[in-house]
Amino acid sequence: MPGPPGAPSTKSPWTSHRHVLTVATLPLAEGCMQTEPAAPPTGPSAREDFAELSRRVRADGLFVRRGGYYAVTIPSTIGALTVLAAAVVLLRNTWWSVAVAAAVAFVMAQLSFIGHDAGHRQVLAHRRGNDAVGLVLANLLSGFSFGWWLSKHTRHHGHTNVDGSDPDIVAGALVYTPRQVGRRGTFGRRFARTQQIAVVPLLFLEALNLHVASIAALVRRRDRPALVEAGLLIGHVGLFFVAPFLVLAPVRAVLFVVVTQALFGFYLGISFLVNHVGMPSPTADDELGFLRRQVVTSRNLSGPRLTGYLFGGLDSQIEHHLFPTMPRANLRRARAVVREFCAERGIPYREQSPWRAYGEVLHHLRAIGSGRASVVA
Repeated sequence: MPGPPGAPSTKSPWTSHRHVLTVATLPLAEGCMQTEPAAPPTGPSAREDFAELSRRVRADGLFVRRGGYYAVTIPSTIGALTVLAAAVVLLRNTWWSVAVAAAVAFVMAQLSFIGHDAGHRQVLAHRRGNDAVGLVLANLLSGFSFGWWLSKHTRHHGHTNVDGSDPDIVAGALVYTPRQVGRRGTFGRRFARTQQIAVVPLLFLEALNLHVASIAALVRRRDRPALVEAGLLIGHVGLFFVAPFLVLAPVRAVLFVVVTQALFGFYLGISFLVNHVGMPSPTADDELGFLRRQVVTSRNLSGPRLTGYLFGGLDSQIEHHLFPTMPRANLRRARAVVREFCAERGIPYREQSPWRAYGEVLHHLRAIGSGRASVVA
């Protein structure tokens, strides 16, 4: 999910902005907005800009908590998971139970999105309440460590798209910047040339990646919260890995687990892939200021409200990064305010259809892997 928090940024978000000197980027597809202004932005300081934008958003009541939204969304989503579990029991003698696994994967991803909201303190007024919601939805029902994810996601928000600081663009099976390609060996560079193809099957392994990373993180910890998280993860194993074998024939149970985990990971992966991949990668020394850094490194998705539901509110990635505690249900309303403000200040605001965004992501991965990425001065 994708993403999660840790060490805060050492650079103040109020630093006065300076135009990006070196940004790894790519030629834009036809019809897309440019990712960098033609000249350094002018006008009020970065701090004044963000204060003014916050004032406009607050005036529209967009920071008001949406308790009713979550009071309906959380029970209904958990209820849907319960209904699907009952369906598996009723259909256990047919192959339709495997089809139910796809629906289970969808609901698990929706629960993960709500867990993401809880991590950003959007659900309840108090930290403990949000943590409790996050632990149940992430550890017990989704199968990854809420504490590990929170630490990782905090670093992501503090260093968005900064190579070497943002954990979401750390080189692994995929590489995201020319510097990462240069550090690969011969085999790694050859694999990078096909990463735009490999990314699809790799996404089906994302759930496994989350499980392994969570276990590794908890093993390194010795505190009491880690024991609570470990206990909830064991509960998840019982519900999603052991229970299917209690109600289904062995072959159907294996397929149920494989389909659930593969589609769950794929759904999370495609939801997070378009958020920042292919957007500018500022260096740690580029003093853009908080507002400009978050806007130019993030991408919104256009489409109806259904798009927002399918992507767990992450279709409004720009607004989410500017105002992480803003309830998901208010992000779409905030778009009009932020878009107008960015137009006034000459700040590039990227919004694309999901299909165009996926195309740009694949183009970026192909260009990076083949060494054809360009540097804009």
